[in-house]
Amino acid sequence: MQIRCALVGMPGSGKSTIGRQLAHRAGVPFIDLDHRLEQTIGTTIRSFFEAEGEARFRDLESQALADVAGQAGGMVLSTGGGAVLRPENRETLRQFGNVLYLRASPEEIYRRVKHDRTRPLLQGGNPMDKLRDLYAQRDALYRETAHYVIETGRPTVHTLVNMIMMQLEMAAGAQGEASGA
Repeated sequence: MQIRCALVGMPGSGKSTIGRQLAHRAGVPFIDLDHRLEQTIGTTIRSFFEAEGEARFRDLESQALADVAGQAGGMVLSTGGGAVLRPENRETLRQFGNVLYLRASPEEIYRRVKHDRTRPLLQGGNPMDKLRDLYAQRDALYRETAHYVIETGRPTVHTLVNMIMMQLEMAAGAQGEASGA
């Protein structure tokens, strides 16, 4: 079985960490969309946001997502937390392959990333309020986009990767039965 899936969720929900291990386990490439964008723009997303604004960044993000989605073969794609904000991105993701929403509460995310100084979200103001606001804005969009919701609260990364692999194998089996394979 060749895996082709995208991970969506809040910043700090584990998309990059779980995505890397899932891709390794499945023997497919791992693509971190934010990392790819930083290579393309030649600076950090935070710096680009400050210099060019969010709308320009979202334009580039949509183009990068469409480019990756157009590539053939198996892969695990980790999206940025805001990739689901545009309807065309949600549609691209659903057509791309299985979409997994790595769901974590704002409190859980804060526990994971509160010491990470590279996250623009957590700089200045009240990070917990920012996380709660983002969650309120995005949870429904993640759910709308995703084929599966994976609760990431307590399990280890290894356990989550095992759960995701089982979910994807069951989905592939069900698709095979539906198509008469």
